Amino acid sequence: MTYPMQKGRLEAFSDGVLAIILTIMVLELKVPHGDNLTALKPLLPVFLSYVLSFVYVGIYWNNHHHMLSSARHINGTVLWANLHLLFWLSLTPFATGWMGENHFAPATLAVYGVVLLGSAIAYFILQGRLIAVNGPDSALAHAVAGRDWKGRISPVLYLVGIVSSFWLPWLSGAAYVAVALMWLVPDSRIERTLATEKSE
Repeated sequence: MTYPMQKGRLEAFSDGVLAIILTIMVLELKVPHGDNLTALKPLLPVFLSYVLSFVYVGIYWNNHHHMLSSARHINGTVLWANLHLLFWLSLTPFATGWMGENHFAPATLAVYGVVLLGSAIAYFILQGRLIAVNGPDSALAHAVAGRDWKGRISPVLYLVGIVSSFWLPWLSGAAYVAVALMWLVPDSRIERTLATEKSE
């Protein structure tokens, strides 16, 4: 007799990893030696990169929570797909620290974009595995069906950011900020679908 896997441990483990990622990033903010506001100026690039990455990790945590809330079943492939996502997100502190310490140098912007793109692809794979396990009639499948302009344009902007980092660094940074701004509001399709199911 087989027993269905429970998603509680998956959610708890993911939350723990994301919390550690945020902790590692904030540790990159070194306390300045000076005792006035001018001492904070050299830390500005590090702080800005931290804020951007904090927003990104927060976006993934929020949408990851919504996605798992709409799924009833998981299996081994979902566990591996989730680990794949966490792998890319775990690289965020390194990419963030390198970019901030080197004042958004072209190579650091490119690596940061690769981490963002890898995370986006991994999230899409996880979503696909959850739909495969829960079926085409599941809440998640219904929620993500149809137009997904944010999901389609985000990888394009990441690629723009990676390619332009060596020629137009400002455009690279703008592309990454634009994607973060787009995703500040969680994917409302899942909330609407779950609300509809409860009301039926």
